[in-house]
Amino acid sequence: MSAPFELRRASYDFSGAVAVVTGGARGIGAAIARRLADCGASVAIWDRDTARDTGSADACNSHDSRIARFAVDITDLASVERAANATLERFGGIALLVNNAGYAGPTMPLEQYDPAEWSRIVDVNLTGTFNVCRRLVPVLRQEGHARIVNIASLAGKEGTPNASAYSAAKAGVLALTKSLGKELAQTGVLVNAIAPAAVRTSLLEQMSPSHVQTMIDKSPMKRLGEPDEVVELALWLCSSSCSFNTGAVFDLSGGRATY
Repeated sequence: MSAPFELRRASYDFSGAVAVVTGGARGIGAAIARRLADCGASVAIWDRDTARDTGSADACNSHDSRIARFAVDITDLASVERAANATLERFGGIALLVNNAGYAGPTMPLEQYDPAEWSRIVDVNLTGTFNVCRRLVPVLRQEGHARIVNIASLAGKEGTPNASAYSAAKAGVLALTKSLGKELAQTGVLVNAIAPAAVRTSLLEQMSPSHVQTMIDKSPMKRLGEPDEVVELALWLCSSSCSFNTGAVFDLSGGRATY
């Protein structure tokens, strides 16, 4: 009798590729940066927090020669420009872009939102993604075979109560993904988004425990997602295995997504 079938994680080879991962100092971004480096890519981490040790639990220190860190505020065009120039000077090109940087902000009814806090959430999640894409799309187009992966949220599809700013910003990221995917469809640059439900990262610390529990209760699997589960989908979207998907949104919700 043959041995029982064993499910195995897919393997990828990104040798020679240069990737930019925004918000790559921790959480999902750090996990994606670590795995891209594990798979041979050179990785530029763009984050406001460059002091974060990528040898921590969030990332792998053994790939420091392939990982470079750049202090970037993605809401600031000049900061994005400096980071892009420094990354190109260091690595010579960019083929993969993962727009992961995000800010959830507090959870409260819409009428209680501080307008400045609303603006910050939209600026980081939506305008920041636009700023980075605007600067790097010409570079990616020159590669002739490149990928953009935008980390959005299921909140952008469903509209999460007491998270109107975050929901609206992530809905904008999904629409941006669809629009840009169509614009670049014949250039070799594929643009896709991931819409995770709640994932176990420090971002949840910005939310009330009751809000987090509500999200868990909505999941048919009755649990949070894990960063490595987002990584697996992100790696496929960055790879040549993804060849006929662009402007698409991929749910990662433990069965919660309904459309």
